[in-house]
Amino acid sequence: MTMPENGDGPAAALSLTSSSVDEITVIKVDGVLDATTREQFADYLAMAGSNLILDLAGVTFMDSRALGLIVHHWQTSLASGAKFALIGVEYSKSKVMWITGLAQRLPLYDTLDDALAAIK
Repeated sequence: MTMPENGDGPAAALSLTSSSVDEITVIKVDGVLDATTREQFADYLAMAGSNLILDLAGVTFMDSRALGLIVHHWQTSLASGAKFALIGVEYSKSKVMWITGLAQRLPLYDTLDDALAAIK
């Protein structure tokens, strides 16, 4: 399944693109994850398969609502035995992950290869 491109254009606050690697959907997130883009992000995640890697290297800011969506998908994946990982997370742009203590609990990896090796 190919998911639509979302948020194309220079004015877009959030751009979401997806690809598939070994039957795992990889969603590349570029831009802001906050109240203004939450619905767009939630809708896109809802279209993704159960096996999911979120590439957050392009995130410029993340708020607690966006983190809540990510945590929800992580917990759903754990409960169903699906694969889930986050890659490219930068402290300076995702401080909320550390402030809440979730950075120590979420499956964070530096690269796609690292994540694939860990969750296969």
